[in-house]
Parts: sequence; C-alpha cells; structure tokens
Amino acid sequence: MATIDRRIIDFIHERHVLTLATCSAHQPYCASLFYAYMEEENVFVFTSDAATRHLSEALQNPAVAGAIAWETKTVGLIRGLQFQGTLFRPGKELIRHAHYAYLRRFPFAILRGTPLWTLRPTFLKYTDNRLGFGKKIIVTL
Repeated sequence: MATIDRRIIDFIHERHVLTLATCSAHQPYCASLFYAYMEEENVFVFTSDAATRHLSEALQNPAVAGAIAWETKTVGLIRGLQFQGTLFRPGKELIRHAHYAYLRRFPFAILRGTPLWTLRPTFLKYTDNRLGFGKKIIVTL
C-alpha cells in the first residue's frame, strides 16, 4: 500500500469540514460535514442521519468523492485536497475508536446521537501553491 505524504495528513488534521459528493441515478449531490481523521486507520469519521440525501445515496453507491479546501484569497497560499473513497459503517473493531476520535474533536456531538460513518480514501490529490504554483501530490491507495 502507498504511503500518504505527511503534508497531506497534516493538511487533513488542520481542517474540520469536508465536502462529500455522492451520485444517484446520474444526479450528483454534495454535503458539507464536520469530520475527524483517524490516521492509523486512514479513515475520515463523520456523523449523519441515514435519512439524509447524501447518506441515502452513499448507502446505495458507497463510491464517493470529496474535497477539503483552505479558504484564502491569496493565490500563493491556496491549498486543497480532492479525494475518492468508499463509505462504510464502522464495525465492532472500529466503532469505539471512531466514536472516541469524533467526540474528542467535536464534544458537542454527543448531544446529537446520530450514527457514525467512515470513509476510507482510495485516491488523494493535494494541491499546495506554497510548494509552487499548481504543485500537486497524488497518492493512489
């Protein structure tokens, strides 16, 4: 398995909202989600009700895509991550760790009681203009 560049992992940890893209009957849809990232397991963890459109579509087609952006107007500081991956419900081994990781990052989420979901990226494309205009680091897992 390929190793994820440390700059990508650090960027993921710096941010807290990702955009999740799903598709159903050739109709794309996006949702913004708070996430925690579990580095050892290489999974994003988020909470969402199964009745939402993005979860409903992802349960039908777990192949998803997404993006994480760094907000700036300065072109030389633009950074962002685009990814593809697979969405799944964490099993017994992962659920306890995922729950802890998410609540450690977002303690207020304990009040919501919505289910946890995990997304394992299979492709990452990180753009970082600080390394040179349009510089990209691509990882296929």
